[in-house]
Amino acid sequence: MELVDPASPRAEEDRVLIIAARNGEAYAFEKLMDRYRKSVYYTLLKMVRNEEDAEDLTQEAFAKAFAGIQQFDAKYSFSTWLFRIASNNCIDFIRKKKLLTYSIDQPFDGEQGKSFISIRDEELNPNEKMLSDQRKQYVHIAVEKLPKRYRQLIDLRFFQELSYEEVAVALDLPLGTVKAQLHRAKDLLNHLLTQMEDKI
Repeated sequence: MELVDPASPRAEEDRVLIIAARNGEAYAFEKLMDRYRKSVYYTLLKMVRNEEDAEDLTQEAFAKAFAGIQQFDAKYSFSTWLFRIASNNCIDFIRKKKLLTYSIDQPFDGEQGKSFISIRDEELNPNEKMLSDQRKQYVHIAVEKLPKRYRQLIDLRFFQELSYEEVAVALDLPLGTVKAQLHRAKDLLNHLLTQMEDKI
């Protein structure tokens, strides 16, 4: 997390408000929320692309931050801490949303009235499934051999299917850094997979 600049007037104002918030002063919570609410909201809106969800997630982020205000380390930037809470909460929300599924037996309301989901059987034959499972296993083994920062990037981008922008917010990194490091991570992963295949 970003260390706070003690000479910054904004940092000093945040420090005073945090002390007041820890003492249960309601005005301090309100001032902190007024100060950071819009920037948190627009960051989350970029991640979820839905105004109502972004609004709910903004409220949740502040609720979690205020509930944990006693654990906040004042040598760090309050805004960085708050944005980390907001982005982690948002990532959890996105993961849960991706798990939502429709029942294939029940109709749903579509543009043309009641509709059923039609699913084509794309099940692999046993031999193809075995090869696919084997490939997945090799990828996971190779990913585990990557340095920690590359593992984290690969996990967020490809396993959790977050956008580059969402990864940047989640890790509190510039977008260009995320893209450059992901490129290196993929190169290293491909090299490891090639080595593994050569041994088979």
